[in-house]
Amino acid sequence: MIDPRSEALYQETILDHYRRPRNKGELPGANARATVTNPTCGDEIGVEAIVEGGMIRDVRFTGQGCSIAQASASMMTDVVRGATVGAARRTGEALRRLLAGEPVTRDALGELLAFEAVARYPARVGCALMPWRALDRALQTSGNPAP
Repeated sequence: MIDPRSEALYQETILDHYRRPRNKGELPGANARATVTNPTCGDEIGVEAIVEGGMIRDVRFTGQGCSIAQASASMMTDVVRGATVGAARRTGEALRRLLAGEPVTRDALGELLAFEAVARYPARVGCALMPWRALDRALQTSGNPAP
């Protein structure tokens, strides 16, 4: 259960990433790309990354969508830049478990805990996970399997 003060802080974090997205735009030289579309609402998030030696050297996102999808994409790029492919996938899986109400190591999620309240709105869970699905697909195209 989220206490009201934490929930207000989380909402502000999501709004900040929505209003001032980090790492938004095309990434020249990307060797991993994928786009995911939500057929229900039309949201579309693309992820482009430079992956070398199992490391995500750089990552950006493109597209349009609701505040949850855009904020999730912005936060995701901050979290996975410089991470190993395996660590990025584990973080995405931890977020999926959090949104499903499953036990998760909260310390591992950091700022992504802002999405905890989204679990109460099942229709929005897919919005929060869209960028992570795009990242996973992009990593599959990079030829750099998870260690």
